[in-house]
Amino acid sequence: MNKKFFIVILGVLVLCGTLGAQQITKFGVVDTSRVYESFFRETGPVRNYESKKAAFQQEINELTQELRELQVQRAEYQKNKNEAGVLRLDAEIARRTQYITEYTSAKNMELETLRRSLQTSDAFYQKLYSTLERIAEDGGYSMILSLQDSNSILWYSPSVDVTDEVISALGL
Repeated sequence: MNKKFFIVILGVLVLCGTLGAQQITKFGVVDTSRVYESFFRETGPVRNYESKKAAFQQEINELTQELRELQVQRAEYQKNKNEAGVLRLDAEIARRTQYITEYTSAKNMELETLRRSLQTSDAFYQKLYSTLERIAEDGGYSMILSLQDSNSILWYSPSVDVTDEVISALGL
């Protein structure tokens, strides 16, 4: 009887040891764009970007308003049957429309370049990665995925989203 009991106990211990040795893989996700926005919200480079963006929008609004005024004037000329005035304004409207389109394209490229340089800041990513490493180790995560950088994440449970924890850990 002792031998059978010992074998059963040994079998239970081996089984428990095997189950205890198995590690459940735990994944987390982080919304890096939200972390980025929180991190840079009050920094000088981002304020510079935002002011350039606002100034650009103001310039576009002014140019668009001037174009509208020309279109109103053109309609007035057309109503008064001033063909020479209509033709002159048609040419001016076309010239200004092309200028606004080219100007907008150039400014958008400038803003996009500036935004990319902000997002690839070494200081930001060094701090982000060290924070993610600490959160992963403390939380028992095997892997933390970025919601922006992987088109393969089709669904995730909000319980694995560590974005708020990252933002808090960064002191933001």
